[in-house]
Amino acid sequence: MTSPALSRLSPIALFVYKRPAHTAQVLEALAGNELAAGSDLYIFSDAARNERDRAAVNEVRRIVRAVRGFSSVTVLERERNMGLANSVIAGVSLVCNERGRVIVLEDDLVTSPYFLRFMNDALEAYDQDEPVGSVHGYWYPVSRALPTTFFLRGASCWGWGTWRRSWRLFEADGHKLLAALRARDLTREFDLEGAIDYTRMLRLQIAAKNDSWAIRWHAAMFLAGKLQLSPSVSLVRNIGFDGTGSHSGESGAYEVELGSRPIAVERIPIAECADARAALIHYYRGTRRRLGVRLLHRARRLLALERA
Repeated sequence: MTSPALSRLSPIALFVYKRPAHTAQVLEALAGNELAAGSDLYIFSDAARNERDRAAVNEVRRIVRAVRGFSSVTVLERERNMGLANSVIAGVSLVCNERGRVIVLEDDLVTSPYFLRFMNDALEAYDQDEPVGSVHGYWYPVSRALPTTFFLRGASCWGWGTWRRSWRLFEADGHKLLAALRARDLTREFDLEGAIDYTRMLRLQIAAKNDSWAIRWHAAMFLAGKLQLSPSVSLVRNIGFDGTGSHSGESGAYEVELGSRPIAVERIPIAECADARAALIHYYRGTRRRLGVRLLHRARRLLALERA
C-alpha cells in the first residue's frame, strides 16, 4: 500500500517532561523518518512538579524550541504541572478534536525510520472501520512467528495512533471501567488469562497509586471490543527503563531491535489473532518468572549487605 498523500499525513503528538537526553534521542530518530518533513508535530511540555525538576524541564524546553525537520512544530508549554496522565489525555483530545486523528509518542520512545509510514498507512487503511480502535508501533520480543500485521483486543501505549471516533470512547473514571469488567466477568480475559495483572493496575490507578492513562485507554478499548493493529517487527524501542522515568524502573525485558525496512500495510480480516494473543501470554508469563528471579536475587544481595 502506498503512503498517503502529504495532505493526509497524521499529526504527531509528543509528550515530554524532564529527560533532555532521552528527548533529544527521540526527536533525532523521529526526524529521521521518511515522512517527517511532511508531518505536523505538536510537542506538549509539562511544567516542573517541583524545584528539583525545574532545570531539567527548562533544558527539555530549550531542545524542543529548536526542533526542525517537520512541516510545522507547535510547542505547548504548560504553566502548571499536569502530570503525565492529564497531559496525555488533554493533548490527545486537543489534536484529535482539531485534526481527526493523531500519532502519539512519549519522550522515551525511539522510532524506526519507517514508523511514520506504517502508522500513516494503517490509519488511512482502517479509517472507516469502526471495530479498529488504534494502531500500535511497538511489538514485544516474542519467539513465535506471526503475520506481518495482526489485531489484538484493547489498546497499547508505546508509539500508537488513533482516530477521533475511537478516542471519544476513552473513559477517565477507573471505577466505571473496573465495575464494567467485573459485571461482564471479563477480568481474567483482560488479564491475558492471568499472565499480566492489568486489573491490579486499574485498581492502583483508582487508588491514586499510579497515574496511568494507558490502563484506562486499554480498558476502554477492551470493553468496547475494539482492536489494535500491530506489526510483527517492532518499529518502536522504549529507552526509558533506565530508572529515569516517572513510572518505569530498570528492566531489559522489553528490549527489541528496531525494524530496518518498511512494513507493508495490507487489509486483513478484522478479528483478533489467536496466535498473537497466545504469544503475548507466553511472553508475559516468561517475563514474570524472569523478573521474579531477578527481584529475589536483588533482595538477597541487599539482605547480605545489611548483614555485612
